[in-house]
Amino acid sequence: MHVLIVEDEISLATELKNYLEKEGFSCDIAHTGRIASDKLFSNIYDLLLLDLGLPDYDGMDLLKESVSNNSETAVIILSARSALEDRIKGLNVGADDYLPKPFSLLELKSRIMAVMRRKHGIRANVVIINNIEIDLDKRLVSSGGNMITLTRKEYDILSFLILNKNRVVTRLQISEHIWGDIIEENYNSNYIDVHVKNLRKKLSEFIKGEFLETVRGIGFQFVEI
Repeated sequence: MHVLIVEDEISLATELKNYLEKEGFSCDIAHTGRIASDKLFSNIYDLLLLDLGLPDYDGMDLLKESVSNNSETAVIILSARSALEDRIKGLNVGADDYLPKPFSLLELKSRIMAVMRRKHGIRANVVIINNIEIDLDKRLVSSGGNMITLTRKEYDILSFLILNKNRVVTRLQISEHIWGDIIEENYNSNYIDVHVKNLRKKLSEFIKGEFLETVRGIGFQFVEI
C-alpha cells in the first residue's frame, strides 16, 4: 500500500513512516503543503495521512486537491484540531476518517485497515476467495488450514490484486502501490512479471482454473472463479 504522510512535525512523520514500513506499507513524506501538493499531482496513493495544521497551506485545500486528483485515494486526517466542526468539515470535503492527536500507532493501523476495507467493499480482515484465505491484518495466506509461504512482495501484489478482484490492474499501478515512487521508464521492467509468475505457481497448488490472468500489454487480473 502506497501512503503519503503529510506532517510538518519531522519526528512524528519519521515515526509514522518507520512504523508503517515495518507493517509492510510503502511511505512518502511531505513536511509542507506545497511538497504534498506536488506529490499528489505526480503520484497515485492508496492512502493520505493528512495533518491539517500545515505552516504554508490550508489542510482542507490539500484535502480538496486529493479528492479532485484521485478520488480513489483514502484519506485519514491526523490533527490536533479536535473541534467537532473541523471533523465534520473534513468528512464532508471527502476524508474517510479523523484521528485526533495524540493517538497510538496500533489504533492508527486499525483505522487504516478499516478504511481500506470499506473502500474495497470488504467487511472483515479475513478475505476468502478461490479456496484461499487472506488475513489482511496479519498478512497471512492459507488454504484448508495449510499456510502458503509468500515473500513480502508476493503478498503485497496478491492483496492488491484481490482488493481489485475482477478488475485489470496495470503494471504501473502495481509499481506505485508496492514500490512507491518509480522511475517512469523502468516501470515496465519484468520484475513485476517475475513476482506474478512465482505467485501464480505457488497458488496453483490450491486453486484450480485460470485465477490470475495476464492482460497482454496492460497488466493482470485476479478472477473470482
